[in-house]
Amino acid sequence: MPRKLFVTTALPYANAAFHIGHMMEYIQADTWVRAQRMLGAEVNFVCADDAHGAPIMIAAEKAGLTPQQFVGKIAAGRAQYLEGFGIAFDNWHSTDGPENHRLAQDIYLALRDQGLIETRTIEQFYDPEKGMFLPDRFIKGECPKCGALDQYGDNCENCGAVYAPTDLKNPRSALSGATPVLKTSEHFFFKLSDPRCVAFLEQWTQDGKLQPEVANKVREWFSRDEAGKSGLSDWDISRDAPYFGIQIPDAPGKYFYVWLDAPIGYLASLQNLFAKRAQDGSDGAAACAAYLADPDLEQVHFIGKDIVTFHTLFWPATLHFSGRKVPTAIHVHGFLTVHNEKMSKSRGTGINPLTYLELGLNPEWLRYYIAAKLNSRVEDIDFNPEDFIARVNSDLVGKYINIASRAAGFLAKRFGGHLSADLGVEGRLLLDGLRAQRLGVEELYAGREFGKAVRETMLLADRVNEYVDLHKPWELAKQAGGDDAGAAAKRAALHDVCSVCIEAFRLLTIYLKPILPALAVQVEAFLQVEPMQFADAERALGHHRIADYQHLMQRVDAAKLEALLAPPEPVAAPAVAPGGEEIADEIGIADFSKIDLRIARIVNAETVEGSTKLLRLTLDVGEARTRNVFSGIRSAYAPEQLIGKLTMMVANLAPRKMKFGLSEGMVLAASHADDKAQPGIFVLEPGPGAQPGMRVR
Repeated sequence: MPRKLFVTTALPYANAAFHIGHMMEYIQADTWVRAQRMLGAEVNFVCADDAHGAPIMIAAEKAGLTPQQFVGKIAAGRAQYLEGFGIAFDNWHSTDGPENHRLAQDIYLALRDQGLIETRTIEQFYDPEKGMFLPDRFIKGECPKCGALDQYGDNCENCGAVYAPTDLKNPRSALSGATPVLKTSEHFFFKLSDPRCVAFLEQWTQDGKLQPEVANKVREWFSRDEAGKSGLSDWDISRDAPYFGIQIPDAPGKYFYVWLDAPIGYLASLQNLFAKRAQDGSDGAAACAAYLADPDLEQVHFIGKDIVTFHTLFWPATLHFSGRKVPTAIHVHGFLTVHNEKMSKSRGTGINPLTYLELGLNPEWLRYYIAAKLNSRVEDIDFNPEDFIARVNSDLVGKYINIASRAAGFLAKRFGGHLSADLGVEGRLLLDGLRAQRLGVEELYAGREFGKAVRETMLLADRVNEYVDLHKPWELAKQAGGDDAGAAAKRAALHDVCSVCIEAFRLLTIYLKPILPALAVQVEAFLQVEPMQFADAERALGHHRIADYQHLMQRVDAAKLEALLAPPEPVAAPAVAPGGEEIADEIGIADFSKIDLRIARIVNAETVEGSTKLLRLTLDVGEARTRNVFSGIRSAYAPEQLIGKLTMMVANLAPRKMKFGLSEGMVLAASHADDKAQPGIFVLEPGPGAQPGMRVR
């Protein structure tokens, strides 16, 4: 029986464009969905923008937009990424859609009816400078479990611990830098510690729906104390106004925490898809409910390892106790690194997917490279430029594409594009060997072992190329020009060898089609065949005519790849007027507020070998660590003049990688525009009483 699949990826937060981590997850899920469809499965593949929460509300306010306008601008830019990399969702929606508002409130009411919602008066962090309760993600401090610095207020990215913001050590507001104060507020909690929830989750998380390493990690969260009480904590699901989100029924001024309604967005996007398909103009709710109630339906989620907690505890419990289908499987993947380092927007490291497309780099190169490294485990995969070039140029182009290019010209010129129906004994044996691997390749795709599927396919390509090198069609072509029996035999051999190559190329394309869908469309046009499924590997083309060969794929241009990975260029200094410097263009307070100026103490200063302009400054900015900053002030100061002084710095300037090291900010100094006429550099110094870490406003 064909599988029935409802498949999702994690919802991207609608406060920024896609990054390469999003594309990796979408490529993984899209490849799996395409493979399932090639096996005959019925799939609904959906996603949506995660549109709610205080971060979006705050960002919209800074941009002078309503939250809906802000989210709309982000959503408008999604298509170029998805279409560019061949990601074929059946539907893309928003968690601010009416379907999600209704579903979230219905699910909440069902949980309340189950006795799993209770209200408590809690102490919550409040920013006295901003005048608002702080969302968890706007509180930072030290993890109470592992001690990692600079962790968010709801969970630790280092050890995966989940906790309350008040558990953080040395908390601070990420909005103003102020030390938050505690104020009381009534909040709503989902009673995850209820014995019913604990019993359900202990069984659900250990019955094969999760990868072994994920199940083992989750098992640790159920550890019980001496009294036998589970370690699961109740989940705070409410936030106070002002907040951009979905209102809690019968609770004015209270909103659902974004992580309650975000995964419900999976169901809302599916319902929205059914509404679009409805012929009777209905909202799709009834049809969607009937679809989800089908016992044969599998509900599959692809997520990153940073959001395991929400998807393996809160999400299945929310679904189960509101009377809905729980996930059949949750597939967790690792992160994508570059040169084995975590990518950082602030440091200018990583891969911008839009820049990748704008540079004219083939998106299917990236699909192939990522797939070649993915497996079913929770492992990070690394983007290495040299490895990327080698895999694409040597394997994808050199081994696979060249099989067709080496044979198609002979077939067109000598045989009118017609394939031989005979193929010869060796050719038939080769093709039988390729077909024999079909079930194995299918199983690898089904098990998300894409890297193994690629390796197996490339090993088959090696067999084909060995066959080509053995029979040398270029030599046969030279010997097939006469009218004698020997030349006729060579022509027949040439026809068979080239036909075997094209048939082998077709089989390899079938095996690679989930990864290279756009290329597969080109190949199908070249072969003049209908869209290929895995089952088509069992049927030979026979006496068939192919179209003229068009070049299918180029090799990687190393210069373009270098441009993709180059750090961003520093912004050019503005033009200066004679005798001084003109006032810069007018800005608004929102622009100025983006610059985080801080008091810093110069702990150490030293000259930089190889530079006549720079000093290396070690700065205390009130953090748990010091910062390294290179400053072009050597002509005005000896290092010993600066040690111990207070100064001002731009603390949120993106770090810049220089040949001497990483510069993590900028010290403020004054100088005349015409430094030759009026030389002098003056490092700014605050007045008495200033302390490292104070913000300059």
